[in-house]
Amino acid sequence: MKDSSRKQGAASPCAACKLLRRRCAQDCVFAPYFPAEEPHKFASVHKVFGASNVNKMLQELPEHQRGDAVSSMVYEANARLRDPIYGCVGAISSLQQQIDALQTQLALAQAEVVHMRMRQFSSLNNSPENASPPSSRDIQSHQARSIFNMEMVEQANMDDSFWH
Repeated sequence: MKDSSRKQGAASPCAACKLLRRRCAQDCVFAPYFPAEEPHKFASVHKVFGASNVNKMLQELPEHQRGDAVSSMVYEANARLRDPIYGCVGAISSLQQQIDALQTQLALAQAEVVHMRMRQFSSLNNSPENASPPSSRDIQSHQARSIFNMEMVEQANMDDSFWH
């Protein structure tokens, strides 16, 4: 994962060494994960965790896990900079609240659909013109109209819920 220019001997310092104003060694633990083209990644991680702690964490991990660890540190650092108290837990909590609210809205909409279908079915059975049993063609025609009407109502309710 090391920068190809580093292998050729042109020692362009990684973002970490550049920020820390030190010479970037060939075996720099930061170089594969904090390239010079992305200085913001190391800057945010350094602000939150400190270079020494990041170095210790990376040294303790097997090399195949370091990339994921750096991604997690960058995510957490950016979340901590946006929300110093809760960090990424605040974002997760907010998303969970949105899920709960949307599940409640969905349950209410589904209950309303069932209620409307029951009302339409009972009105079909209770109408005076239906003294004789309805034919299968009448039922299919009524169901097709009912479904079409319900789709229109559901779409109107969905449009309102997204924008209000």
